[in-house]
Amino acid sequence: MATITVDFEGHRVQLPAGAKITELTGRRTHPRGMPVAALMNQRLVGLEQELVDGATVQVVTKDDPEGARIARRSVCLLLYEAFRRVAPAARVICGQSLGAWYYFDVEGVDEPLAELVGRVRAEMVRLRGEDLRFESERVPTERAIRLFEAQGRRDRVSLLQTWWHESLRLVRVGDYTDIQHGPTVPSAGYLPPFALHPYPPGFVLGFAINGCTAQDLERPPPPAPGMLAIYQETKAWNRVLGVANVGDLNRVCTTSAYRDVIAVAEGFHEKKITMIADAINARRDRVKLILVAGPSSSGKTTFTKRLAVQLQVIGLRPVAVSVDDYYIDRERTPLGEDGKPDFEALEAVDLERFNDDLGRLLRGEEVQTPRYDFVTGKRADPSKWRTMRLQEGDVMIVEGIHGLNERLTRAVPAEAKFRIYVSALTQLSLDDQNRLSTADARLLRRIVRDRLYRGHTAATTIATWPNVRRGEERHIFPFQESADAMMNTALVYETAVLKVYAQRFLLEVPMDHPSFPEAYRLLKFLEMFVPIFPDRVPQNSILREFIGGSIFHY
Repeated sequence: MATITVDFEGHRVQLPAGAKITELTGRRTHPRGMPVAALMNQRLVGLEQELVDGATVQVVTKDDPEGARIARRSVCLLLYEAFRRVAPAARVICGQSLGAWYYFDVEGVDEPLAELVGRVRAEMVRLRGEDLRFESERVPTERAIRLFEAQGRRDRVSLLQTWWHESLRLVRVGDYTDIQHGPTVPSAGYLPPFALHPYPPGFVLGFAINGCTAQDLERPPPPAPGMLAIYQETKAWNRVLGVANVGDLNRVCTTSAYRDVIAVAEGFHEKKITMIADAINARRDRVKLILVAGPSSSGKTTFTKRLAVQLQVIGLRPVAVSVDDYYIDRERTPLGEDGKPDFEALEAVDLERFNDDLGRLLRGEEVQTPRYDFVTGKRADPSKWRTMRLQEGDVMIVEGIHGLNERLTRAVPAEAKFRIYVSALTQLSLDDQNRLSTADARLLRRIVRDRLYRGHTAATTIATWPNVRRGEERHIFPFQESADAMMNTALVYETAVLKVYAQRFLLEVPMDHPSFPEAYRLLKFLEMFVPIFPDRVPQNSILREFIGGSIFHY
């Protein structure tokens, strides 16, 4: 009998030719947790992938970043099959993420929401108990188009009309078939615990992954009216543009109509920024401090500069105060869990001095504000400090990740503050059931900006991204609902522009680099988009912060 030899997590293992990865993983056990996929030669594959001689194989569990994505994708497929069985007339639309949860809208049914969710939940549990299979099949693209046309699923048809490969993979769960946008688990028995709850006007689906337990899912997430409102606003913008999914965008990008889409999408941004400026103006007798916060690569800097322009239009004079200038000396920076300096910790800021200066400025006093020397890691000599005094009509603007944390500005009365949360919360989807990750949208922005202007390769940016995300979870997201206004900086067309840059930069990642699996996934994702050149992107666009050519100085 022919045999093959593979390197399985540092051990050489000999197996019969044709063996699958499940023969290495012992089906459903591994010291690090439930396996859901594997890395074979640095590419993410399903557990039932056939092994090749000489391959290097590593298990991916549900709590690994790649595995969590697979677990969520697989649970969602089970959800859609459960809906097909319980309420076949329902149209289920996957929306945004809310921490450990996905939000869904459901249309086409009159049944009370709580009863419908209860029946679907029970069916999912039953199918998981039956260990329902997830079947994968490669088919010609034309055959897939005919299948989805027969089912009336125009969003899939539209997506595949610009798919230039001659074939693609479909995944089938029971009688539910979809485009396979990445590996899935072999069967429902591999799935982590999950939960469904009504969350009007729709429902939420929770996943027991990344430290979230089944007990954590017993109650739905707390209300997030601000985030839901901003999502609905962006969906309304997309309806006006006629671009609800990637298929719609690709159709537009293959004609000159993309110029109008860019112009109107940018117009929505300008209108929103103007509305926020008007809201500040309505409280100008009280508001003296504007706080802008948001996660990495959300476009905070350009938003703040454009807001400053609109504030000047209505007679307010914005005065920037930089939190960076109030860092404590580098050797005193608190350490993170990894034992390294945590420069994103709130305690890395001299809170006492910062609040004292803010209080004195609000009282009309003259203040010597410090400067921080990032080369020496210490506060600059006082001779380089700046003298500040607020005049009539002045309003301070502070931009930074801690802007919504009350501890940062505890000396300022609440009525004197206007808090703004900024993020790139894309509402473009691949189709009704497959959402685009808002984190992926920001990662692509960061990869392009870092490679063009900060001297960092895509491999480096990808490697540091998990630490960035942990900082956001700790310092930003818990405070987002406290904002007085929210700004979604996502642009419906931006991935088509970013692809022009990101595709090349991702191809630079070496195959043996730890960042390669993520680079490979992003390259596969970008294949779905028709690219457009950046010449029509306005010079004041938030996107210019990442691709260059902005009228603003950074």
